[in-house]
Amino acid sequence: MRLVGENIPEQGVFSLSKALAMAEELGLDLVEISAKADPPVCKILDYQKYLYQQRKKAKEMKQNASKVVIKEIRFGPNTDEHDFQFKLKHAQEFLQEGSKVKASIFFRGRSIQFAAQGEKQLLRFAVELEEFGRAESMPALEGKRMTMMIAPLKKK
Repeated sequence: MRLVGENIPEQGVFSLSKALAMAEELGLDLVEISAKADPPVCKILDYQKYLYQQRKKAKEMKQNASKVVIKEIRFGPNTDEHDFQFKLKHAQEFLQEGSKVKASIFFRGRSIQFAAQGEKQLLRFAVELEEFGRAESMPALEGKRMTMMIAPLKKK
């Protein structure tokens, strides 16, 4: 097997017993890196320390990952202009802070007849927010609610 690493006196191809003896002499573990290579590649290292570093690296990556926050804005198919502008202002703030916005129109009772009007309202909402975010999906009717997702634009 081929032996690699920083803490071994000589790198090269050794027998398994010789490699194990070298690892024992250094008080470390013999770890197989690539079994499919010809000859197999092994490394002499402290395996517990290696596992600890891997866990630590994974934890740091998880902390640095951005968490997606979804804020929902609800209105009806007959929402007045002032209320529309008020909700639009809130959506702008949410998009500027990096949150996604889920705009939804809830149809109560027979107001489902105004589905086209609700779709127009959601499309207008998306157009008004174009400089802050982009629409991820077109308005979709799911039961008694029509929803649309708007994602924030990437900051330069």
